[in-house]
Amino acid sequence: MSKTIDFLGESAAIAQLKHLALQVAHTEVTVLITGETGSGKEVLSRFIHSHSRRSHKNFIPVNCGAIPTGILESELFGHEKGSFTGAVQSRKGYFESADHGTIFLDEIGEMPLETQVKLLRVIETGEFQKVGSSETIYSDARIIAATNKNLQQAVTEKNFREDLYFRLHSVELHIPPLRERGRDVLVLAEHFIRQLEQKHGLSFDGFTNDAAEILLRYNWPGNVRELKNLLESLLILEKGQQITPEILDKHLVQRNRYKSLVYDPEKSEKNELNLIYNSLIRLHQEISELKQLLRQADNKQEEHPKTPLLLPPPLLEKQHHPVSRPDTMRKPGAAERITAIQPLEALEKKAIADALETFSGNKRQTARALGLNERTLYRKIEKYGLGGEN
Repeated sequence: MSKTIDFLGESAAIAQLKHLALQVAHTEVTVLITGETGSGKEVLSRFIHSHSRRSHKNFIPVNCGAIPTGILESELFGHEKGSFTGAVQSRKGYFESADHGTIFLDEIGEMPLETQVKLLRVIETGEFQKVGSSETIYSDARIIAATNKNLQQAVTEKNFREDLYFRLHSVELHIPPLRERGRDVLVLAEHFIRQLEQKHGLSFDGFTNDAAEILLRYNWPGNVRELKNLLESLLILEKGQQITPEILDKHLVQRNRYKSLVYDPEKSEKNELNLIYNSLIRLHQEISELKQLLRQADNKQEEHPKTPLLLPPPLLEKQHHPVSRPDTMRKPGAAERITAIQPLEALEKKAIADALETFSGNKRQTARALGLNERTLYRKIEKYGLGGEN
């Protein structure tokens, strides 16, 4: 018997969700899980599997959005040797591996229409054919699908098959976003901290009451995934310290900067304009901070001419030229200020490189932290010539 998975939370919404999930776990019905990115859709699917009659068999998770369209069919159904360039041997697909178990199809809304046709047949009959083969294979795999998209709208826009939607929609379980789950934030934080302490061999000194209140008030755009990644950063980078509001704010601002600096050409023009707008706001804030500091320094120099000028470390890191001594200090000219401004692509490259370093090259964690899907991250790593381990 495999390990029983729990879906953590004490809020009324999660209690009701778990009740429904346990009801469907003991059946063979196809389940559609909906919810925002990072809300815990795979965890809920594992919860259902672990409480089902199939719990001793394989649970196969498949991210349909991360697999390139050209090889998704081969990954799902397998292929025969020589069926396409690079197929040097026959290979079982995910459905064959999930026989008598559960297959979890995440980001089902990203599946191309031609593959949707074959998936519909599998749901209705359990039958499929490998790529390059005419032999029919049967798989008794239970299907749990998940999406963060509005599939009804996708059906209207002809991007998702209506018949497949109704077959998947036998039972829909919706996971509320973390910002609507109240004190579940603290319940999850305590659980993740215990996990991370064991994983890294480090101890965590906890949060002050004021810092815990910030956790409760924060909007959590990345949901549970963002919470876990934030806690891992705090554990590793702030080890031995109790987390105060100042420390927490610093990490939240840094993570939001990573997200706002990432330019994704697949996103809308509105998001591109927001990216430029956010960059200009940050630049304006940093220039304002520098001007204020320089005015304070000038005042101090007039009162105490022999006192050396000391800039705090954060502002020192923002400078792109050495700080002159008080007697030779001057305000930078317009040309120098323009030279100090980095192109957006350079900022994006640095954000990705820093995130890869933070997560020791782990691309899946890096993509989550930056708010990208894995396919987009791989494209940008190739574009900027960045390395890192999988």
